[in-house]
Amino acid sequence: MTSATINAAASGTWKLGDLAVHRIGFGAMRLPQTGEALVPDAVPRDRDQAIRVLRRAVELGVNHIDTAAFYFSPLRSANELINRALAPYPDDLVVTTKVGPGRDPSGQWLPHATPEQLRWQVEENLRQLGRDHLDVVNLRVVGDDSIAERFGALAELRDAGLIRHLGISNITPAHLAEAQAIAPVVCVQNMYGIGVRPDQDAFVRDCGEQGIAFVPFYAIAGSGRQAGVSDGDAPEILAVARAHGVSPAQVRIAWTLHRGPHVLAIPGTGDPDHLASNVAAGALRLSEDELAALDSLHRQGD
Repeated sequence: MTSATINAAASGTWKLGDLAVHRIGFGAMRLPQTGEALVPDAVPRDRDQAIRVLRRAVELGVNHIDTAAFYFSPLRSANELINRALAPYPDDLVVTTKVGPGRDPSGQWLPHATPEQLRWQVEENLRQLGRDHLDVVNLRVVGDDSIAERFGALAELRDAGLIRHLGISNITPAHLAEAQAIAPVVCVQNMYGIGVRPDQDAFVRDCGEQGIAFVPFYAIAGSGRQAGVSDGDAPEILAVARAHGVSPAQVRIAWTLHRGPHVLAIPGTGDPDHLASNVAAGALRLSEDELAALDSLHRQGD
């Protein structure tokens, strides 16, 4: 596939509430820095390169960008890069952000936000992005405790018009049921990929049955998380990659999208070539035999 024909539309579409997005999107976590993300001593990425990547993503048909106010490195903030690169925003662009965690100016993590602090976090995202409302806000959860009070606080901000739709991240099925009893949930963001959290398979299917988008994070990096891919690819992945003349990362993205029409991919990068490769993976169609081999590998995961 040539760069002239690469377009995120080839991945298909799904709706986050009333907002239609292409199923291959862009994650902004890696945008502010090179190397490992979300660490205090991260090396800031070249500003012009980051802005070029964002603008190129939109040129390639990406209309779903995932970000957060806590995605920053010294000198660089993902939200402010998005604002600088893309404002005034295209009418069809959906920017999804998340709240709950926070980092102080030095980059150190803070305790998760209280319901009262969540409003400040929402307003900070609005300020950084230059918006009068946020398209989708995910409550990022840590632990198994009740989320009713915090999700209820976001539901109030939704009723006030500051948020259009709500999602939840890093959650259990019980959290989803608890949230759904308070306000509609349009997406769930959980760690998931080939060999990563096979225990999530039933939950992924359940989200689809409820019409809720499932948005995996670390679908490429796996156990490497924000540091990136940390181990080699299995022979099954390499065989599929060779058969299609693509990279193992593209196979991982394609497998993710094959998990259901409601599954969205948000691979992130600060490299223009990697961006084009990621978007191109949205057009990759795997055979039943290839999927069976990858599914078997997946079920061997931790």
